[in-house]
Amino acid sequence: MILVTEDDFSVDDVLKKIRNERTGAVVSFVGVVREEDRGRKVRKMEMEAYKDMAVGELSNLREKAMKKFGLEEIAIIHRVGSFSPGDNIVLIAVAAGHRKEAFAGAEYLIDEMKKIVPLWKKEIFEDGEIWVEGGH
Repeated sequence: MILVTEDDFSVDDVLKKIRNERTGAVVSFVGVVREEDRGRKVRKMEMEAYKDMAVGELSNLREKAMKKFGLEEIAIIHRVGSFSPGDNIVLIAVAAGHRKEAFAGAEYLIDEMKKIVPLWKKEIFEDGEIWVEGGH
């Protein structure tokens, strides 16, 4: 499951969908909007994406991780739009036969996603705003 959407997600629903009879471990990462960043109070955060390209890059990452770590299933959901502190932004969920592969796959996915997927974040503070550079 690869999704770039404005809609929120249910972690429990996604975790149930990626399991199968070979699953021995499920690892999930949920990124949320912080209340404070760089010593400043965050009022709002905006996420933008080149959606078609983002879905394509996420799909490629999914396939690479499946092969590299021998994973059973992966779900990646990244939200776009305007968010408040505490809102969900991203979910990476990995199902594998064993925990070592599941943890390694999840870490690989979040690190690579930040490097190559065309997503942009703007943090809006009480006293101004900044675009936050990603790794790509």
